[in-house]
Amino acid sequence: MHISEIFARDRLTCSFEFFPPKSEQGALELFETVRRLEPLKPSFVSMTYGAGGSTRELTHDLVLRLKRETTVDPMPHLTCVGHTENEIEGLVNRYAEACVINTLALGGYPPKDKPNYDLSRERVRRASDLVRFLAAFNEQHAHRFGIAVAGFPEGHPATPNRLEELDYLKAKVDAGADFIITQLFFDNHDFFDFRERCVLAGINVPIVAGIMPVTTKEGMQRMAQLALGVRYPARLQRAIRRCGDDKGAIARVGLHWATEQCMELIDQDVAGLHFYTLNKSSTTLEIYRNLGVTDSAGLRR
Repeated sequence: MHISEIFARDRLTCSFEFFPPKSEQGALELFETVRRLEPLKPSFVSMTYGAGGSTRELTHDLVLRLKRETTVDPMPHLTCVGHTENEIEGLVNRYAEACVINTLALGGYPPKDKPNYDLSRERVRRASDLVRFLAAFNEQHAHRFGIAVAGFPEGHPATPNRLEELDYLKAKVDAGADFIITQLFFDNHDFFDFRERCVLAGINVPIVAGIMPVTTKEGMQRMAQLALGVRYPARLQRAIRRCGDDKGAIARVGLHWATEQCMELIDQDVAGLHFYTLNKSSTTLEIYRNLGVTDSAGLRR
């Protein structure tokens, strides 16, 4: 289903993100997770894409398998860094042939083994270029992709100028993006301010909030490194510090914090909640239970 139809159907979209495992065992565990989350009836699920397209084929194969073997609506990530225009066109054609309807268009990162990668050689260099490419594909073919782009409530680490950052986001929307999925955040004030600044900048597409509960101290450190710029509020840090080395208590604090985030976001008419699952199901299921619903339809009412 095209994302415009999903937003027309669902007052609040609820979606999950997965990443391609690197082993057969990991793939089996991923599909076990999908099966456990499938009864929640998500609006869509997304599948990530490695730096420089390192998991391109894995992402493609898993998206098609989700399409064939489950009832979830898969939305693949697509990046332009490290790909020629012909490679991007080939992948987009394959998704169109498989009746994959929606995609998340990202600039992406250079491969880790190529820290000095020269972007100037590429025709499709930025996310806005990729959105423009997909919009042109839509005009030339009967297939019509729904296009998501990324937003950063706490600011994009590569763009310190926050006014310029909103200009870049507006360029993606003006190029044809249908909606925005945000980077994870832990303070809802950052999201609400971001949403207001988008309106001031003339960005009027739905903005879906990215949620990822804290589960371990180690996970906090990893995410602080991976999602550069992510801010852990002092109140959350104090609550986790009080847990000491009690891993169960830390997980409960993270779960409670994420639940409270979701409740406030829903009360403030967020367009959607996007859960970064890390290929696990238990925390997302617990948040749904805490919110008093058994599936996403309960949140949409």
